[in-house]
Amino acid sequence: MLTLMTGMAEITEATNMETTPVENNNELALITPETQPKRRKKKSMVWEYFTIETVSAGCRRACCNRCKQSFAYSTGSKVAGTSHLKRHIAKGTCPALLHDQYNNQLTPYNPKTGGSEPRKRRYRSPSSPFIPFDQDRCRHEIARMIIMHEYPLHMVEHPGFIAFVQNLQPRFDKVSFNTVQGDCVATYLREKQSLMKLIEGIPGRVCLTLDMWTSNQTLGYVFITGHFIDFEWKLQSRVLNVIMEPYPDSDSALSHAVAACLSDWSLEGKLFSLTCNHPTSEAGLENLRPLLCTKNPLILNGQLLLGNCIARTLSSMAKDVLGAGHEVVKKIRDSVKYVKTSESHDEKFVQVKNQLQVPSEKSLILDNQTQWNTTYQMLAAGSELKEVFNCLDTSDPDYKLAPSIEDWKVAETLCTFLKPLFDAASILTTTTNPTAITFFHEAWKIHADLGRSITNEDPFISNIAKSMLEKIDKYWKDCSLILAIAVVMDPRFKMKLVEFSFTKIFGEDAPTYIKIVDDGIHELFLEYVALPLPLTPTYTEEGNAGNNGKTDESQQGNLLSDQGLTDFDVYIMETSSQQMKSELDQYLEESLLPRVQEFDVLGWWKLNKMKYPTLSKMARDILSIPVSAAAPDSVFDIIIKQLDEYRSSLRPETVEALICAKDWLHYGSEESNALVKMEF
Repeated sequence: MLTLMTGMAEITEATNMETTPVENNNELALITPETQPKRRKKKSMVWEYFTIETVSAGCRRACCNRCKQSFAYSTGSKVAGTSHLKRHIAKGTCPALLHDQYNNQLTPYNPKTGGSEPRKRRYRSPSSPFIPFDQDRCRHEIARMIIMHEYPLHMVEHPGFIAFVQNLQPRFDKVSFNTVQGDCVATYLREKQSLMKLIEGIPGRVCLTLDMWTSNQTLGYVFITGHFIDFEWKLQSRVLNVIMEPYPDSDSALSHAVAACLSDWSLEGKLFSLTCNHPTSEAGLENLRPLLCTKNPLILNGQLLLGNCIARTLSSMAKDVLGAGHEVVKKIRDSVKYVKTSESHDEKFVQVKNQLQVPSEKSLILDNQTQWNTTYQMLAAGSELKEVFNCLDTSDPDYKLAPSIEDWKVAETLCTFLKPLFDAASILTTTTNPTAITFFHEAWKIHADLGRSITNEDPFISNIAKSMLEKIDKYWKDCSLILAIAVVMDPRFKMKLVEFSFTKIFGEDAPTYIKIVDDGIHELFLEYVALPLPLTPTYTEEGNAGNNGKTDESQQGNLLSDQGLTDFDVYIMETSSQQMKSELDQYLEESLLPRVQEFDVLGWWKLNKMKYPTLSKMARDILSIPVSAAAPDSVFDIIIKQLDEYRSSLRPETVEALICAKDWLHYGSEESNALVKMEF
C-alpha cells in the first residue's frame, strides 16, 4: 500500500512539471503529457511583460516586469488564462505604463523588443484606438492652435513647451520660429483659397469697413472687413486684409489699403460702400471715391457710398457724458473699489444691503476705463445701491468715501444719457441681421430725445445734451440717407417710417428731406435698371438652387432657353425701362406688412426676388451696408485700438496671416471642418 501511494505521488509531481498553460480568455485548462508530448514555447506577447514565479509548492503567479504586481497563474492542476494579464497592459491599468508617455501615445500595448522591428500584432481596446504618429499633422495643429488662441510664435522654442512635447511624444521633432511661421502662413493660404471661392460666386456687391489700429512705432494697420449677402440671402462678413500703412494720417493711407484689397480679392467694380472708423479728411474721401463701383457722386450726394462708424459716434458721445461728471464718477469708482477689493468690506456691504432690504439685484463691478459700457454699468449699479453706501459707515467705521446726495443725482443724470447709447451699441455686439434698419430707429430717437433735453432748465443737463446733439447731428447729416434707404427696403416700413421720423426731427422742413430720399432711391434704382437684365444666369441658377430633382418642366424650360430666345431678351431690355422703374413704384405703393418683431427682411427678399428681380438686387446691396466698422469686442472702446508690441515686431505679411486666419477659422471653412472631424 505504501509503495502504491509513493508511485502515485511521483506521477502527480511529474504531471505538474509537464503541464503547459493554454491561452484561453475565459477558461482554465490542463494539458497532460498524453495530450502534449512536447513543451511548447509561449507565443503570447503577454510574456514579454510577465514572468512566472513559483510562490509555493503547487502555486505559481505571473509577476509584471514593470510594476511588480503579481497575478494568479496556476494553483495545483488549474492554470488561469491570460485575459486578465492582457487587460493589465492593454487598458492602461499598469502604473508603470501610465507613466510612460511614449508607449501610451503609440499604442496601449507595445512591448520593447531590444531594437528589433516592432511586432505587427497589437492589443488595444475600443476606448484607446491605435493612432499613428504624423509629424506633419502635428505641425499643422500647432499652427492652428497658435492662430486660434493668439499664442506667440516663439512659444515653440520655449523650454517648457519643448519639454512638454518631448514627454508627450518623443518622436516629434521640435520646430523653430521660422518653421511655425511658415506653417501659419500656409494655413492662412489654404483658408484663403476656400474664402476666395465663396467671394467669387457672390451674386451682389461687397461693402467694406475700415478700422485703423496704431502701434508703438506710430505705424498704422488698416483692418479691412468685407460684408456681403450670399446666395442663401445670409449676411456674411470676413476680415479680408490687415495692411500696414507707414503714414496712417496721410490722405492716401486708406485709399492705398482699399486698392490693395480690391486687387488682392479681384473685387474691382464690385465695391458698393465704405464705412470708416477713422477720421478722414475731405481729400482722403476724394481718393476713396474712384474705387467705388457706383461712379455717380450725385446719388444721395455721395452719402450712400461713404459712411461714418456709429460705434465711434456713440463712444464719443459717451465720453462727453462721462467727462462732464468725471468728479462724481471718480467718487463712485473709489467707493466701489473700497468694497470690491476687500472680502471683509464686501461682506459688510452685503450685510447692510440685507438689513435695508434693498430690492436691487445688480452687483457692483469695478469699471475698465478703456470701455465706457463698464463705467455705465458701475454707475447704474451704484445708483441702485446708493442707500447701502450711505449707511455703510454705520457698519464699517473705516468707510469715509460715501458720495453725497447731489453726487448721486448727478450719477443718475449720467445714466439717463448713457442708457440709450448703451442699448444702441449693444445691438452691434449681438445681432447678425442688417443693422442699417435698426439704427435708423436708434439714431432718430436719440436725436429727438436730445433735441428736447437741450431746453432743460438745468444747465448741467442742457450742456451735456448740447454736446451730444452736435455729434449725433453730424452723424445724422452724413448717414441718415443711408439709414433711410435701408428702411425703405423693409416692407414693414418703406417710405412711411421715413416720413414719420423726418417730421419729428425736421418739423416744417421735413418735406424737403423726404423728397431727397425719394429722389435718391429712384435715381439709384435707375442705375440698377441700366445693369444687365435680371434674367441673368445668376438669378436663373439661384432660383433653381433648391430644386435638386430634374422635372419635365425644368427640362422644357432649358429647351426654351436654347431655342433662339436671346433676341427676346434683347427686346425686353430695350422696351422695359419704364417697366423696371414701375417695379420700385409698385413695391412702394403696396400695403405695409404687419410689424412682426422677429421679421427676416433678407428672407422676405429671397422669397420675392422673382417678383422684384431688379429691386431685389438693389435691396441685396443696400441691406449689406454695415453701420459700424468696429469689431464686436471693440464697440465700447474709448481709446484707439493698438497692436501689441509682439505683433508689431512681426513682418506685416505674418500679422495679416495670423489675424485673417483666426477670423476665417472662427467661421470654419469646409476644409477646416474636415480636418477637425478626421478620424483615425
